[in-house]
Amino acid sequence: MRPSENLLADCGSCFGLCCVALPFAKSSDFAIDKAAGQPCPHLEQDSRCGIHSSLRERGFPGCTVYDCFGAGQKVSQSTFGGRDWRQQPSNSSQMFAVFPIMRDLHELLWYLADARERTSTAPLHNRLDHQYAELETLTSATPEILVSVPVPALRSRVNELLLEASELVRAEVKGKKNYRGRDMIGAKLAGADLRGASLRGAYLIGADLRGADLRLADMVGADLRGADVRGADLSGSIYATQFQINATRGDLATMLPDSLIRPSHWGERSAQ
Repeated sequence: MRPSENLLADCGSCFGLCCVALPFAKSSDFAIDKAAGQPCPHLEQDSRCGIHSSLRERGFPGCTVYDCFGAGQKVSQSTFGGRDWRQQPSNSSQMFAVFPIMRDLHELLWYLADARERTSTAPLHNRLDHQYAELETLTSATPEILVSVPVPALRSRVNELLLEASELVRAEVKGKKNYRGRDMIGAKLAGADLRGASLRGAYLIGADLRGADLRLADMVGADLRGADVRGADLSGSIYATQFQINATRGDLATMLPDSLIRPSHWGERSAQ
């Protein structure tokens, strides 16, 4: 199965939950401090961003990177039946508590769908289908049930299955590298052969990955903020997300998995 449209953010069907429920601190990613549950001052009454077209220029690149995996519209339109937190303030605290949990569930669904799509994971397809169906059912639960979901334990259980799938997908690559959890901040990896590498949880902030071959690499939790992926080949990489790709610097020569889109802020010039 490919990641469904339900796992793609539809901001027009959301009540601006990421702009309200989540906190952020003044930094290179955000121009101001904002507490959880406090609406961003740029959030308009129609739940649109008042500075959407100039977020990066105004000091909010973090907003352009964020992706909710479709959790925003799920919570807004399904869990709370289209009842805006502005119109029913009594729902607001519960809605804001449910949102990050729903995002975690949708992220896990994204990974499971990616694993299930691979022919090499055929021995695990029944288990992947079962786990996907179980989580999908959970996303339709009541707010009261959702706020009590033990997310860390659930992630741990699902991750065991995702690891099995990853091993099957990457088995065809001989001599693959293991950089799991490695501090690779600013690493010089231009043109590197990273096929089938485990980059799980690796810190690749600001890394030079121009022209690198990342096909079949396991990308779960890899921190790619500011990484230069111009001309890199991420097609076929496993568990890559829009959230990660949005944080990188790429170009028209960067190759992505079919499930991801090219960020609008990427340049057109190819890697040198």
